[in-house]
Amino acid sequence: MPNVPLHPALVHLPLGLAIAVPFVAVGLALALWKGLLPRRAWGVAVGLQVLLLAGGVAAQLAGERDSHVVERVVAEKLVDAHEERAEAFLWAAGVVLAASAAVLFVPASATVTVAAVAAAGTLVVAGLGLLAGKAGGELVYLHGAASAHGAPAPRAPDRPGGGDGD
Repeated sequence: MPNVPLHPALVHLPLGLAIAVPFVAVGLALALWKGLLPRRAWGVAVGLQVLLLAGGVAAQLAGERDSHVVERVVAEKLVDAHEERAEAFLWAAGVVLAASAAVLFVPASATVTVAAVAAAGTLVVAGLGLLAGKAGGELVYLHGAASAHGAPAPRAPDRPGGGDGD
């Protein structure tokens, strides 16, 4: 199905993780601070951040392919604005991944501090993800980007009895 865009299907993984990871990272950072978990437990946060970044890169690649089709019906500057927000999201996710991985390798005395910085970074990534997702949603729902991939969906028939709710 060449008309079916892949980008909308892929963006849900990194955006969902961008919202979920801060809860996990803050919880793990607090557990490390209180001494309730060993440092290797932070590997969960690192793994989730890897999935977030990999999913984001996959969504970006699919979005680049889809953008050429969408720009036939939506102004290029709007698509570019969405792409720029998505790039900022991915760069921040990469920086937070590096900080998260560092938690596993820094001296034990710095573990909690670096974990706290990484956890705070996940909040920044979440905010940037929401901004990129908002711009993408506006392309679809306000500017008709979905119509670039085929005919608009047919209208539902009126309800029996006139359909006006009387």
